[in-house]
Parts: sequence; structure tokens; C-alpha cells
Amino acid sequence: MSEQLKTLAVWKFASCDGCQLSILDCEDELLTLVGAIRIANFTEASSAVIDGPYDLSLVEGSITTAHDAERIREVRAQSHFLMTIGACATAGGIQALRNFSDVNEFRRIVYARPDYIDTLATSTPIAQHVKVDFELRGCPIDKRQLLETLSAFLNRRKPVIPTESVCTECKRRGNPCVMVIDGTACLGPVTQAGCGAICPAYARGCYGCFGPMESPNTAPLAARLEQLGLDHAAVRRVFRTFNAGAAAFRAEGERHGG
Repeated sequence: MSEQLKTLAVWKFASCDGCQLSILDCEDELLTLVGAIRIANFTEASSAVIDGPYDLSLVEGSITTAHDAERIREVRAQSHFLMTIGACATAGGIQALRNFSDVNEFRRIVYARPDYIDTLATSTPIAQHVKVDFELRGCPIDKRQLLETLSAFLNRRKPVIPTESVCTECKRRGNPCVMVIDGTACLGPVTQAGCGAICPAYARGCYGCFGPMESPNTAPLAARLEQLGLDHAAVRRVFRTFNAGAAAFRAEGERHGG
């Protein structure tokens, strides 16, 4: 193989593997990159592993154990460029709901031998532990955005990723606003675009899978949700989903107690 090939590694931490499956879902598109990228470490796809260092590492999942907190530092040390992929890696994921509760109580209730469970009290994004060069949002990530970031990496340019809200995607699709039409709670006005407004297209509110947009104005949205009849607990639940640990969503949730 040519020595000019960039080596790619894909790593899993606490996650559902959905973002790794999104990589595999690229299929034919990835074939166009075989002349530029060599997959050196991706156990979801192959048991063959080439030792690092790696030109590019894609990291899925959050940090929930002391072992993983150590392991991510090892990954960072052997990665020239590290990109986190998905809500778990960029904001702690749905499992970051543990950050607002008593993990020891969970262990006592769920496990017959809680003393066997070695876990941290929090689920935190990769950027809280090591330097991250780029974050790709989504639960799961959008494969078009993934291919754009890979192309940008190979061509040494900044990725072109939207920073506007999901509402703009609703407008492009011609979706009627679910909050206006039937009063459905929706995070679209403060969530970064990228999903194609899938949920509103089926008359469901946005769950915030792609995390807060650039400079999200969450307070007016929360006030509107209260006008629609949601109490403080319900508004808090709206902001505590896939990106509960993202700063803007976390702050708005805490502003509503609990």
C-alpha cells in the first residue's frame, strides 16, 4: 500500500454503537476513500488491527468508568487528529441523565451485587478529558456530515457543517410547525441542524439529537413551552434527552429545578 495513505482508527466508549453503524452504512461512499485512507483499527468492522500512531481517530461514546478515563488518554496520545462522533462523545449522551441522580442508588436497585459494578458517578464527553480537534454531533451522526468531515480532513480544510437550527430544515422540507399547529413540545428552535428535521416531518417534536445550535436562546423557548401547558418538571424533561449534558440544555434544565 502507498505510504501516503492516512491511517484511520475508530474507538468505542460508553455508547450504543449507533454512530459506528452509521460509518458502516456509508458503504459505497467509503469505497471512494480507499485510495486515501487505510482503516487501521475498527473492531466493529474487522478484527485486523494495525498498531498506531494514527492520523485520524474517530471516538464514539462517553466516559463512565475510571478505566475509560485512562484509555481515552492513551487514544489521544497515539492520534494526530481526534474527532468525537455522536451525542455520547460530544455531550455525555442519554446516559448523562445519571449526572442528575444518585448512581449508587441505581446500582443498589438494579444489580444483585452492586459491589461488582465499577463506574463513575457521571457520564462526561470526551472533551472533558482530552483535547478534541473536532466534534461531529448527532444521535446518531449523519453520514453526509461524516463524509464531509473526512473529505475536509484529507484536503486540510475546515468542514462545512451547519450551525443553524432545525427550524431551517423544517422550512426547507415544507413541514408545518408542530408547536404552532398542535402545541407539541419541540427543541427545533434551539437544536443544531443536521438530521433533516426527521421528527417534525412525522408530526413529532424535535428531541435535540444534534445538541444545541450556535448561541441557542433556550429561555424564550422554555417560556413558550410553559405557555403550552408544560410545568417545570415537563420542561426539564424536554431538555434532558440525548444531549442532557450539553451546557446550554443542562443549564436550562437546571433553571427549572430538579
